[in-house]
Amino acid sequence: MNDLLSAILLGIVEGITEFLPISSTGHLLIAERWLGARSDLFNVAIQAGAILAVTFIYWRTLWSMLQNWRRPETRDYVMKLAVAFLITAALGLVVSKLGFKLPETVTPIAWALVVGGVWMLLAERFAANRPDHTAVTWKVAILVGLAQIVAGVFPGTSRSAATIFIAMLAGTNNRAAATEFAFLVGIPTMYAASGYELLKTVHDGGAAGEDWTGLAVAFVVSTIVAFAAVKWLLGYIRSHRFTAFAIYRIALGIALLLFLPAGG
Repeated sequence: MNDLLSAILLGIVEGITEFLPISSTGHLLIAERWLGARSDLFNVAIQAGAILAVTFIYWRTLWSMLQNWRRPETRDYVMKLAVAFLITAALGLVVSKLGFKLPETVTPIAWALVVGGVWMLLAERFAANRPDHTAVTWKVAILVGLAQIVAGVFPGTSRSAATIFIAMLAGTNNRAAATEFAFLVGIPTMYAASGYELLKTVHDGGAAGEDWTGLAVAFVVSTIVAFAAVKWLLGYIRSHRFTAFAIYRIALGIALLLFLPAGG
């Protein structure tokens, strides 16, 4: 397949899946089986595009936090975001130092999709039976930070799914409030992770021979598609549960387990 077309398709996959609770890493690893594997720098770039899109979406919220920093409720919320981020950053460095690498086969991703989908169904059903609660507690903040690490260690889990649903189970069972906290935590987390991977890639000479045209196009595509996908999701969850995403994950995971060769 034409390299530029392949880059565009991978940018679309990243843009759609990065913040939807269906696992971007899992979908990219699957997509690369047919579209061809890309460099670490390319993957960092398209992820950065998705993060930039969410930053654009939440810029008013972020600006409001800066303007209203003196308000106790604002400081409390920002401190909880900071704690969740710092937990992820600290444990992320530990995982990196231990030499963790993403799996080269799809089978563990397929199982993570299935298990995560079932967990989403059960978690949302449990949360729906409790009174609506929008406040973010310290318990939620700490568990969200831990959930981001779990999602990073087990591709197919989905960072957004792990953080949103752990927040809902831990007390913030309002879908919109849980999603906003999860996405806001994701902004510094993913910028830091992308920056770290970028520096490591450049230091190791990974930028040599990079297809810069394809990378730039994929970055722009990922940004635009992620902006549209997140805007749609935020509107969708106002009146819908995450059930459709859970069913999709389970169906995709089962299909991969059935139709891919063993160990594939």
